[in-house]
Amino acid sequence: MRNISIFGTSSDAGKSTITFVIARILQELGHTVAPFKAQNVSNNAHVCDDGSEIAIAQYFQAEVLGVPTSYHLNPVLLKSGRGNSASLIVEGKVVTNKDVREYYRDLDMLKPAVKRCFDFLNRTYDCVVCEGAGSPVELNLMDKDLSNIFIAQEYNTKIILVADIEKGGVFASIWGVYNLLPEKLRHNVIGVIVNKFRGDMTLFEEGLRIIEEDFKIPVLGVLPYEPFNLGFEDSASLKNFVQNKEKSKIKVGVIAYPTMSNYNDFEPLIADEEVFVEFIHNNIALDSFDAIILPGSKLVIQDLQWLKSTGLFHALQSYEKQILGICGGFEMLCVTLKDPYAIENETATEERGLGLIDDEVIFEQEKILKKSLYSLFGCSLEGFEIHHGVLQKYGLVYESKQINATFVHGLFDNNAFRTAFFKRIDATYEGFDFQEYKQRRIESFVQRMKQHLNIQRIEQSVL
Repeated sequence: MRNISIFGTSSDAGKSTITFVIARILQELGHTVAPFKAQNVSNNAHVCDDGSEIAIAQYFQAEVLGVPTSYHLNPVLLKSGRGNSASLIVEGKVVTNKDVREYYRDLDMLKPAVKRCFDFLNRTYDCVVCEGAGSPVELNLMDKDLSNIFIAQEYNTKIILVADIEKGGVFASIWGVYNLLPEKLRHNVIGVIVNKFRGDMTLFEEGLRIIEEDFKIPVLGVLPYEPFNLGFEDSASLKNFVQNKEKSKIKVGVIAYPTMSNYNDFEPLIADEEVFVEFIHNNIALDSFDAIILPGSKLVIQDLQWLKSTGLFHALQSYEKQILGICGGFEMLCVTLKDPYAIENETATEERGLGLIDDEVIFEQEKILKKSLYSLFGCSLEGFEIHHGVLQKYGLVYESKQINATFVHGLFDNNAFRTAFFKRIDATYEGFDFQEYKQRRIESFVQRMKQHLNIQRIEQSVL
């Protein structure tokens, strides 16, 4: 069976979503399938079953498919680093901080890791569905492209193009990407999926004719625009979430600092009809919120300095309602943060924190990566840790009348914790089963997309 590459005709075309949709449909047809992305750029990461770290998109795709999570799904991950550098994670472990120019110069050194991971998946599954990155035809970067051209050429994958019609220019993007692909890869293109269509699809019939007859590119489907609100890959996808909450009882503010990470922690709140979520990007009055959440951060001290520059630092110190700190947010709540080994900063750095927790944070050289069952806030819950910072007094968790804080991600996925937390704010809060909602949402989304795809053609093209 042939493997598949999902190429976007632009950034944010919906590749991550189409990857799990195609993979899930092939799985339903009886094939074993795994998701894969050679190289991802994201601060949104998750700890795998094997204790490694990968981008949340590949973790979520594997979760949808019910396959084990490991570094093989995303062998190279770049996260925000100090200065002009990026934190380089290879096969699930931090290797170094690299200047971006140095990273591209040394790209060939990463290809063996990518090939090892792909080869493992290729041996283990019938089909590997490989998500591309951005556009595959950035001509000045094609020789430095691990996720698109390298995989497609190295493994002769079949290719599905994904075009975002909502952005406009869909015909130019399809025609341009297809014709700028190397000739060998053009022969491997199965067809194009037109994504995010709003309105009456019969109005696009002439568009279909143009693509199929004039461009000579098969159209595999026109997918309706439908907010999914799960598996947020990056800050761009986070901005696209939709809330229709006429019955909301509780208003939660999430501090959205520049290098906020692990925003998937808030998917259960976005799904919750009783909770309205607002991401706070500047110094606004906090009194209207029933609770404030300080989320994870890739560069904690830098984001703490941002709080000070915006005025949110003092606003948080005087806020009298519930505050929840998660990972980097937990660290910011402490008295002092010290980075003696320049883990996150260009030089050894010390910064005064919010001082709401009487503890000191030391950024250790060894990164803590752990996925486990935790006993926190009176609940037993599954979660994960991903941090350099270590508290000297409280360790993993802090709890007081006003403040709850922990290093563990995934708190709100737990129905018992979420219900108890919000009932303290509003006794009429009822709660819901997020796991049941998540499975139902995934299933209904896949089945709706399936109705608009030429599944037979896709399957026949890879058999």
